Amino acid sequence: MFYDLNIPYSASHAELQRILAFSAELGYNVVALNHNVTEKLPAEITNAIPSPLPFNPPSSLTLLRRCTISLSDPAQNARLATLAAAYDLLALRPLTEKSLGQACHDLECDIISIDLSLRYPFYFKHKMVADAVKRGIKFEICYAPGILAVDDGQARRNLISNATGLIRATRGRGLIISSEARKILAVRGPADVVNLACVWGLGQERGTEAVGRESRSVVVQARLKRTGYRGVVDILYGGEKPVAAPVTEEEDQKTKSAKGKRKAVVLRDEVEDAANTKPVSKREQKRRAKKAKQDAAEAEQGDAPIKTIDAQGAQTTVSA
Repeated sequence: MFYDLNIPYSASHAELQRILAFSAELGYNVVALNHNVTEKLPAEITNAIPSPLPFNPPSSLTLLRRCTISLSDPAQNARLATLAAAYDLLALRPLTEKSLGQACHDLECDIISIDLSLRYPFYFKHKMVADAVKRGIKFEICYAPGILAVDDGQARRNLISNATGLIRATRGRGLIISSEARKILAVRGPADVVNLACVWGLGQERGTEAVGRESRSVVVQARLKRTGYRGVVDILYGGEKPVAAPVTEEEDQKTKSAKGKRKAVVLRDEVEDAANTKPVSKREQKRRAKKAKQDAAEAEQGDAPIKTIDAQGAQTTVSA
């Protein structure tokens, strides 16, 4: 399954409908509609993305609702838990080095999305981003700003430079790649995204995980945060074996064999007989054979009865 977890939601439903239809044709299975918040959070938090949508999206797509907050001063956005409960995914977009450090160390979110088309006066440090990866937070790389900036070569250069620096800092771990496409021309297929990741130095295997397994882990972890309570998870089926129903008298009569015993009972009796019968040792067999020869010789000399011993140890007497 392939994921695109950043398609901006806009009031232009015609363009959004074309983007979703084209994403389904390219092979994406899960798409997240993103709502950007650049101002202070309102007093009453509601989901800005309607559900269901005013139009019919492709049936093969699973739609999620996501909110991205532009974070310059973390003190202004202290109600992240309330906001996270209203959306399926919560992402933070730090604008300064201080806000990036606080997002990596303290703030609760699902994704850290950095606008890589801008030039930042700081570098991505390995220790800082590694703390976020250990907490299960993923870093997002959006490629559409570099594709749409046809006339602005600086935005494309910044995207390549920042993506390379982020891959170096994270060691290729905990990365997802999304489009952030506001137009249909900026959407690329999963194979093209993997090729972009190879150009940035991520590698083909890591690039495939960035649009597949890593993105899926974000969705699953976010769902567990919102549906679980203090580590309690509701298990509907744990793989238990079904309990056999009791056998009725009618079924017991039908399963009996011609001798009046069920096959299971016959096999059980044979196993019990084999267990009760002790095997005769070779020494005991030789002793019994010698005893039989002596009895036969005595019978030839006189009219004494012949005593024989069978293999089971039973003694029989035959008159001469």
